[in-house]
Amino acid sequence: MKVTETLPCCESIIGDVGVIDGILDLYDPISLQEMKKVRLMNRVDTKYVTTKSVLARLLSMANSEYMVQTIDSRTNMPYYTMYFDTPDCHMYMEHLHGRKRRQKIRVRKYENSGTAFLEIKKKNNKGRTAKKRIEWSGGDDVGYAEFIGSNSAYKFSHLSRRLENRFRRITLVNRQMTERLTIDSDLRFHNIVSGKACSLDDLVIIELKRDGMAASPVTSMLRTLRIHPAKFSKYCIGMALTDDALKKNRFKPRIMMVNRLTRIVTGNESLFVSHT
Repeated sequence: MKVTETLPCCESIIGDVGVIDGILDLYDPISLQEMKKVRLMNRVDTKYVTTKSVLARLLSMANSEYMVQTIDSRTNMPYYTMYFDTPDCHMYMEHLHGRKRRQKIRVRKYENSGTAFLEIKKKNNKGRTAKKRIEWSGGDDVGYAEFIGSNSAYKFSHLSRRLENRFRRITLVNRQMTERLTIDSDLRFHNIVSGKACSLDDLVIIELKRDGMAASPVTSMLRTLRIHPAKFSKYCIGMALTDDALKKNRFKPRIMMVNRLTRIVTGNESLFVSHT
């Protein structure tokens, strides 16, 4: 496995961000309130994995078809996620074993506003995802236990904090308001149990969320750029890269794909820094 202990050049990362932000400045903005109109009740999700340089080409191609979510003049938002799991990593193992019905329990924080939610994501055997959430203020409030007990197969008392994740997200919406594209980059992980951290700064995760199988203007652009659908779980890949004791055979092809696209930089907790 190709792994380096050396941090990537800061100038190259800053340069990539500047190019992407410059392209996004050419997009028409859409507000968070307007984004609520994109209901996507019969949603199909497809993920793609690429790099920042290819993302810049994609964004240049998509300008006429998409608008960019803009909040306080910002388009590339910092996010923080903290994942729960059982002591034997049951949720991770369910994914590793290919279980179609599975769950994730996490805290998602929008770092610009400081707003945070405790979320339960369930995937059924048809690949559809349902999500429920409540506001999160930290601690061991009994309300969290009731929420998790009522909406998942787990008890709050059996869960512990396993993995932290930071990334930046761009959100595009097509002009017909039938789909969203979320674009995540600058991925960083910190394993709370092992203490190991890693970053995938050049990797980009694109998720197309559309109304059923409605035609999407971006799919032909992705094909032109040779960006193909690829399954990718930030939680599972982050865990596999930061816990040497975990089984990870099912995820090895995805880790090899990541290795082909970017450097996996490993280190201690100091590597896990805020993007704000």
